[in-house]
Amino acid sequence: MTYRFIDGHNDTLMQLDHGVEDFFKGINSSHIDWPRGKKAGFAAGFFAVFCPNPFTDPTPVAFTTSKGYEKPLPKPLTYSYASNYTIKMIGRFLELERKSNGRFNIARTVEDVEKSIKGKGMAGILHIEGAEGIDENLNALYVYYEAGLRSLGPVWSRANIFGEGVPYRFPSSPDTGPGLTPAGRNLISACNELGIMVDLSHLNERGFWDVQKLSHAPLVATHSNAHAICPVTRNLTDKQIDAIADSNGLIGVTYSINPNMVSPDGKNNERAPLTEITRHIHYIAERVGIEHVALGSDFDGTRIPLDLKDVTGVPRLLELLKKKGWTDEELDLLTYKNWLRVLGDTWK
Repeated sequence: MTYRFIDGHNDTLMQLDHGVEDFFKGINSSHIDWPRGKKAGFAAGFFAVFCPNPFTDPTPVAFTTSKGYEKPLPKPLTYSYASNYTIKMIGRFLELERKSNGRFNIARTVEDVEKSIKGKGMAGILHIEGAEGIDENLNALYVYYEAGLRSLGPVWSRANIFGEGVPYRFPSSPDTGPGLTPAGRNLISACNELGIMVDLSHLNERGFWDVQKLSHAPLVATHSNAHAICPVTRNLTDKQIDAIADSNGLIGVTYSINPNMVSPDGKNNERAPLTEITRHIHYIAERVGIEHVALGSDFDGTRIPLDLKDVTGVPRLLELLKKKGWTDEELDLLTYKNWLRVLGDTWK
């Protein structure tokens, strides 16, 4: 049986520099494209707009510590650079729908996502990962919303005018710096007003609790795992997991092994077994309920285990859960029903 699923995060737009037509033909270097997505049951996903640092910026070099590693954060982006890049990537996202011949549709409502689950097409949810391309007055936020923006992470793992992300550090608490700025608090309020889902992945712990106090929507981390299993800064503590569940929110489990967010030792191990991913799914489900865990791969934004390979490996992941006793009804919650509930509670 092939389960139709919603995936919480991908960076596939960055793979389409040579034209969006490649997405429909197939891209060997990527984790997702139309042919493999259709085969695997990829019904909908959050397509991230992420601004890399300019090539002129020196890349911070990771260094080891006595217990693990730390990768310093790249320097903040200028608004002009980030704004131009964000517009370029949103244009690319819109072009995917325009050149798809009906195979790819932008999801602006829950009904749009449901149609994709029930049909044979694919839906894309526009997500911004790091709000550097949004001005302090939030004028751009309203423009991007009209273009289809329905999910936003205030920060990636570097500081901006809205707050601070976490550095990649293992082992470490996610409590690594100050919380949201006044502009960040205004951004969260505006997202609530418009019905834009706020993604807590990459936000540091103080920022997390600021959002929890401000937001009246379910709390969501689209691609994060359990800190109790893998104590890297990007993962969620038990207290954070509990808060997400208390808000009727959701955690999309990521498959990332570089940086490694699945393995207890934190080492970048491409041969990590799929059971190290399902362990996080089991942990969250057992702690707060199956209703609060989903899939959040981070395809095309990280390295993933060789055994998973790409989107076609997701059915094997689900088969592992089935062998452990998960019912079809429980797998339906994990693969799409939990996402539909949270989007229904969030989007206007």
